[in-house]
Amino acid sequence: MTTREMLVEANKYKSQAAMLSTEQKNAALGAMAEELLSSVPDILAANAADVKAAEGRISDVMVDRLRLTGDRIKGMADGMLQVAALPDPVGRVLDTVKRPSGIVVKKVSVPLGVVAIIYESRPNVTSDAAALCLKSGNVCVLRIGREAYNSAAAIVRAMRRGLQRAGLAPQLINLAEDTSRRSSADIMTAAGLVDLLIPRGGAGLINACVQNAKVPCIQTGTGICHVYVDAAADQQMALNIIENAKCSRPSVCNAMEVCLVHAAIAEEFLPKLYKRLAEDRAEHKVTFRVDGRAYAILGDRPCCVPAGEADFDTEFLDYVMAVGIVDGVEQAVAHIAAHSTGHSDCIVTEDSAAADYFAGAVDSAAVYVNASTRFTDGGEFGLGCEMGISTQKLHARGPMGLSELNTYKYVITGEGQIR
Repeated sequence: MTTREMLVEANKYKSQAAMLSTEQKNAALGAMAEELLSSVPDILAANAADVKAAEGRISDVMVDRLRLTGDRIKGMADGMLQVAALPDPVGRVLDTVKRPSGIVVKKVSVPLGVVAIIYESRPNVTSDAAALCLKSGNVCVLRIGREAYNSAAAIVRAMRRGLQRAGLAPQLINLAEDTSRRSSADIMTAAGLVDLLIPRGGAGLINACVQNAKVPCIQTGTGICHVYVDAAADQQMALNIIENAKCSRPSVCNAMEVCLVHAAIAEEFLPKLYKRLAEDRAEHKVTFRVDGRAYAILGDRPCCVPAGEADFDTEFLDYVMAVGIVDGVEQAVAHIAAHSTGHSDCIVTEDSAAADYFAGAVDSAAVYVNASTRFTDGGEFGLGCEMGISTQKLHARGPMGLSELNTYKYVITGEGQIR
């Protein structure tokens, strides 16, 4: 089946998806989670083939993003059950107004229709997207990169078995068989067949969708995330936050890429930071790409190099970090405004005035005070899982959960009124 044929077929099931009861959707999610767990050997075998083909072609951290384990698959199933436990967004009355004419105007939450996701080497997105689309009353169309296709196909087969067990059409979840660029282009230009397109991946994919899409498109993902260590920071807290934000999983979009340090504590703090992230780590030592002021403090150390022109505008997705010195919170905010992608940015400080200024002035989807940027995640925000992290401002911003996959319509009730 071509990608366009798949989209035409998916549109036949929009009404069915929209009219499912909460009980039907929750039962299907439970069955899908069970089928996922019973299919662990098949999914791991498919994933092993993808990983083997990718090794040596992509970085180790990107291979880690591609790799599935039994625990990761269990986490995917748990995410489905968490979505099932959330309130159903469909049919919520958002507002009610009775007009002088006597008509009653209700603003009601409704599904978008067909939601398409183009994504790269993260197989877990497959189940997250399917679960959120089903619970929000949408038909799901998935298009994953060729490096993870076998994994996604195994996951989709398991989820479709769950749908059938629950008495629902397997076509509520669809995976494009074509992994060429033509397939992506077909989705981007499928006006009238795709109600929302969500790209999840690197800057190249996101820019291609934003520039070429003829369908509504959400800008997501690219994360040049900052941590600013203020003069009034608890330095031990700052070290813990930075190590987590940079090193816990550097291949994801909420990982920190830039560290800014107040000049008043830089001579004391930067050597501590270098020791923590470079000297003390037996493996995966972090490379510091430092501005001139930071280089004057750290000098010519093994994991320390002068920053290049583009380093403060790069999503490294690796054990690499740009480091700069600023003269205060205002300068930190200005630096973030110039270089951030509007994803997640953090201040570490015990000064409430500095924290308030930072939180108010930084124009990002998630702004943190004394917590790691790694919390920007649908599960961590109580959304069960996420469809993606929007870095734009219209319709959705930040982690996209169930409510962001609904729009609304007005339902007007009268008693024969005419205007």
